[in-house]
Amino acid sequence: MQAKVAAEGSALGHRYGTWRTGRGDGGRPFPGMRYVLLHTLAHMLIRQLSLDCGYSASSLRERIYCAGTDDPMSGILIYTATSDSDGSLGGLVDQAVPDRLGPLLLEGLRAAAFCAQDPLCGLAEMGGVAHLNGAACHACLLLAETSCEHGNRLLDRSVLIRTLGDRGLEFFGGG
Repeated sequence: MQAKVAAEGSALGHRYGTWRTGRGDGGRPFPGMRYVLLHTLAHMLIRQLSLDCGYSASSLRERIYCAGTDDPMSGILIYTATSDSDGSLGGLVDQAVPDRLGPLLLEGLRAAAFCAQDPLCGLAEMGGVAHLNGAACHACLLLAETSCEHGNRLLDRSVLIRTLGDRGLEFFGGG
């Protein structure tokens, strides 16, 4: 892990622990920067699916699978939890074929580089609950509370791609 990412993870882990303790629930550990990356990627994909495919973002949900133990694993499940016309599972599954997923991912990353709230958002100065987010706000990453398994916490565009803050945390190169 890059030194900047490890330092950001340590600082975020401390803030997360303080926040959990303040809520009377100090037993759940910080899930790590891998989780932040996957969680942010899931939100970016949900927003891009809603733009490109006609799904409303509130009809899609996420599930993040992440373990950094001796046998690390990562996975994202984006699914629909509605039975109306917003949620034909076949249409959502079709978006995961390589010919569609690649362009969807690239367009989402391109869009994630900038936010309507930049420079404040890109510089991670928006704040939020206990400062548990980096470059993330309602204009770029936050979803309806029912769509997010972690209450719109532990999100940061700068772990995906370079933002105006240029914090050196990006997993995907360039901007």
